[in-house]
Amino acid sequence: MQSSQRLRLAVIGAGLGSAPHFRSLQDLAGIAELVYVYGRNAGRLAGVQLPDGARRTTRLEDVLEDASVKAVLVLTPPNAHLEMVQRVARAGKHVLVEKPLEIDLNRANALVQACDDAGVTLAVMLQHRLREAAMNLRALIASGELGELVSAAAFVRWWRPQSYYDEPGRGTLARDGGGVLITQAIHTLDLLLNLIGMPERVTGIASTSAVHRMEGEDTAAALLQYGNGAVAVVQVTTAAYPGFAERIELNFSRGTATLEGGEMQAAFHNGKTAIVGARQASGGGADPMAFDHAAHRAVLEDFIHAVQNGSAPAVTGRSALGVQQVIEAIMASSKAGSAVQIYPSTRIPVM
Repeated sequence: MQSSQRLRLAVIGAGLGSAPHFRSLQDLAGIAELVYVYGRNAGRLAGVQLPDGARRTTRLEDVLEDASVKAVLVLTPPNAHLEMVQRVARAGKHVLVEKPLEIDLNRANALVQACDDAGVTLAVMLQHRLREAAMNLRALIASGELGELVSAAAFVRWWRPQSYYDEPGRGTLARDGGGVLITQAIHTLDLLLNLIGMPERVTGIASTSAVHRMEGEDTAAALLQYGNGAVAVVQVTTAAYPGFAERIELNFSRGTATLEGGEMQAAFHNGKTAIVGARQASGGGADPMAFDHAAHRAVLEDFIHAVQNGSAPAVTGRSALGVQQVIEAIMASSKAGSAVQIYPSTRIPVM
């Protein structure tokens, strides 16, 4: 692909989570050209390593008024996503937003609607869906070879030291929308829902352990119930030292499958087995950025091709609403002390 055909884009936000995006953009220099990196803090921007030709700016107008910039990566804290995406979408630019969409479902819905109204593409960085093992498992489930879902489980046993939550805004309702569910476990929970669908009934409990001083929850568990009688259990925490690989277990009528740290294993009743992918770090320990950026690169590459071809991205904004619906149901159930029904008329497909 010639340089003139590269997608010109900008990045908004240069905080902790921007590193795998920048590494991915360097890998994708043949199809994407980073033009601007915008941030309000000039000092933070000064420390960002940029490719040749990219500009640092503290003027959002530089991004919005440059007609050659066709797409924007929004990497700000969650509570700033809605306003930023609304402005970017009104400027006619396509958007890839870091997870979660926003701090609550109402604001997330408004964000998705803003992109729909402007006619721009919206993708979300829920990169676990595009790991090789996850894609193979999704295809295997769709083939029907495993049979009907019987039960499932998802475990996110990660570790964050108190110093992580001492950073202003971390784990707060106002900035992040909560704790472990919406910030860390959202990836694994989104993948679980993408594989087996949305539940009809959610029973949850969430709490803040003695390990951390924070406003949001650092520990949560939930029971998800499905219409065919299948059940799924979810256990998540950032208080499990020193941190372990996330794991999804799926039991079907003709076999079982597990995903753990990027590796998929399947075992069928007829004796057949399959292994795809390999174990990999996922940022579950004290260093939240200790993971390979290949899945980030896959989401970005898919987004770039979607913009260039006018097609839907693999992780659409609307599909990312489902995991937030379930997270809110878990928190609502915990507060009420009773199950929360997700009715068919309101259930959001995670596909």
